[in-house]
Amino acid sequence: MQAIENRIIDVKDPNALSMFVERFMSTFKEAYKMECTNIIVLCIGTDRSTGDCLGPLVGYKLSSMDKWKNIFIYGTLDNPVHAKNVHSTLDTIKANHGHPFIIAVDACLGDHERVGCIIVDKGPIAPGAGVNKKLPKVGDMYVIGIVNAGGLAEYLILQNTRLSLVMKMADIISQGICLSFSRLAETSI
Repeated sequence: MQAIENRIIDVKDPNALSMFVERFMSTFKEAYKMECTNIIVLCIGTDRSTGDCLGPLVGYKLSSMDKWKNIFIYGTLDNPVHAKNVHSTLDTIKANHGHPFIIAVDACLGDHERVGCIIVDKGPIAPGAGVNKKLPKVGDMYVIGIVNAGGLAEYLILQNTRLSLVMKMADIISQGICLSFSRLAETSI
């Protein structure tokens, strides 16, 4: 149980950003393989649903921050990566980036007491699983935000998620990723 608790960052915690940076950097160092050609931050979701726009918001915020020569952002408010284009996006990434290291960012539904929490861990995620979509697993590591409680009407729950919570999560994730990459660059990853 302690291992699970170490992965969870509550956005209401005043130290959420520093906790995120610490967790992101340690997970990245564990999961990153030196033979990877580029780093992809794959922000999954749609701009048409308040609860599912976490990924595109993070992508939008990251795309306006510092630029790194080998880090690429896929999935923004203007060009979201969602169920209808995730296959073609993954094909594009493979064609353009050789053997990339993929960091998947997505929203999810969870237990009521975990709403507002961010989880960072290594391994892939299955986007769309919370709404019963069968999409390919993706990522060498992931960042997921629990935006609302799961239940019977997942699409309705996602549509009725508070934007203020999603924005707060997007701020912490995007700032945390930016700070983490800046610090990792100082240590030459």
